Amino acid sequence: MSVYTPSSLKAELNDRGWRLTPQRQTILEVFQNLSRGQHLSAEDLYEMLKGEGENISLSTIYRTLKLLSRMGILRELELAEGHKHYEINQPHPYHHHHLLCVRCNKTIEFKNDSILKVGSKVAEKEGYHLLDSQLTIHAICPACQRSLLPL
Repeated sequence: MSVYTPSSLKAELNDRGWRLTPQRQTILEVFQNLSRGQHLSAEDLYEMLKGEGENISLSTIYRTLKLLSRMGILRELELAEGHKHYEINQPHPYHHHHLLCVRCNKTIEFKNDSILKVGSKVAEKEGYHLLDSQLTIHAICPACQRSLLPL
């Protein structure tokens, strides 16, 4: 997976029968400019764009996030808050996984090349083209463990 420019995204969308709309371009640019480790939900993105004066409906955001995820441009993450989060799908060696506290939602990113290798081997064996592999470990962080201890 490579970093998308507006022209490369437009070409890929056109190849698939879709258009590069200004809304799609804006949404991609937001994710490309996020700091590493930052994840956004559709609602977070909507509020961010609204605060910047962009007029993109929540339904357009949901459709665009789904499309960019299916294309492998974004990673769709199942984190703790009951809704999906998204981040730019960085190529290896930036590929990472998530350790998530189910009490406070603190998320730590970590790298493990073995997970990617296993995913690649399974996909190749079955004739699939791997877009992404991710592991989310649900746990309780040390601070939340301490708050569970009896006094």
